[in-house]
Amino acid sequence: MDNNFSSKEAGLFTHAFNQNPYPAFHSLQQHDPLHQALMPDGHYAWIVTRYEDAVAVLKDTRFIKDFTVFLNEEERAEAQKNIFSQNMLFADPPDHKRLRGLVQQAFTPKMIEELRGRITEIANELINDMQGRSQIDIIDDFAFPLPIIVICEMLGVPSEDRDKFRTWSNTLVEASNDPGKAEKIQQHTEEFTAYLRDWIAIRREQPKDDMVSKLIQAEEAGDRLSEQELYGVVSLLIIAGHETTVNLVANGLFALMTHPEQMRKLQQQPELIRPAIEEMLRFEGPVEFSTDRWAAETLELQGKTINKGDHVLVALDAANRDPEAFEDPDVFDITRGQSKHLAFGKGIHFCLGAPLARVEAEVAVNTLLERFPGLQLDTASTDLEWRPGILMRGLTELPVRLT
Repeated sequence: MDNNFSSKEAGLFTHAFNQNPYPAFHSLQQHDPLHQALMPDGHYAWIVTRYEDAVAVLKDTRFIKDFTVFLNEEERAEAQKNIFSQNMLFADPPDHKRLRGLVQQAFTPKMIEELRGRITEIANELINDMQGRSQIDIIDDFAFPLPIIVICEMLGVPSEDRDKFRTWSNTLVEASNDPGKAEKIQQHTEEFTAYLRDWIAIRREQPKDDMVSKLIQAEEAGDRLSEQELYGVVSLLIIAGHETTVNLVANGLFALMTHPEQMRKLQQQPELIRPAIEEMLRFEGPVEFSTDRWAAETLELQGKTINKGDHVLVALDAANRDPEAFEDPDVFDITRGQSKHLAFGKGIHFCLGAPLARVEAEVAVNTLLERFPGLQLDTASTDLEWRPGILMRGLTELPVRLT
């Protein structure tokens, strides 16, 4: 382990880091860009902070996603019981290609673009519900319900069950950073699994024109998803299909409200929405760290030895503020132009839901600013709290005044 620059010196994983990780990321980029850090759960992981190294790791097949290869047979069988383990996010080739291929058939960019009209309807319905109110919480009243309604409609989840999915999803996303919630995590996992089991059984008998029915029926070279793989894929789509978009919309609106000249520019030129969304993704990306990778063999990176089995995390939000890759990286500029940000990852695990997240964010931001042109924060930006955990970067609430 490299002890030249400690995690404590870097200021990692403190409350201050959670509130604003960028000073710590810049410090690491200068002093120890490939840093072996003590994680909140007590184990060590390599933290990759520079853009160039991040791209290299995300594209290098020697960094694998399926950690069960390091386990014995009994441990592997136990780990694979987890409903979230059997999906493309935690798979390596050839399984990854097969799983992604099966999902892609029910999740094409053309299909997503056709949803734009319905997404606009949902955004306007949510805004209509705000009429007559002077203050709302952007997250509870807008950024959360929009993508959960969209993904639940796509999958075929009954509208009355959407709040259950929010509860389960929040618990599971924050689980990685709070071992103290083991009992709650177990309970919610069991509830979620039981729900999926019953729902998939009904859809097998009574298929409809929804994504779950299509996933059940989907085949790739004569292969179908197993029951466990169906659980994994559906849970991934529900969690990834709304958690990241909640943060993208809320973080993006927060960036606009704390940079009023940029908000005015977007209101005056709504056609800038696409570059604006790309800058939001770069400036305050919804996923702070990539999901886990492990070194499949001992290798050298930036003059350091990463041993076989070592845990590796790419700090996506650090890479997106790397001064070597972006001019004035801490400046929020919606006219920055073509962006090579890593908010959706890189390589074979590039986010399948990126087209959906982009369309939802474009519609959400432009519609809200059009309907409430005087939108402004209803508290000091420094009083806002960011959610705990290292995977997602998002606010717990975002109170605003509607004018």
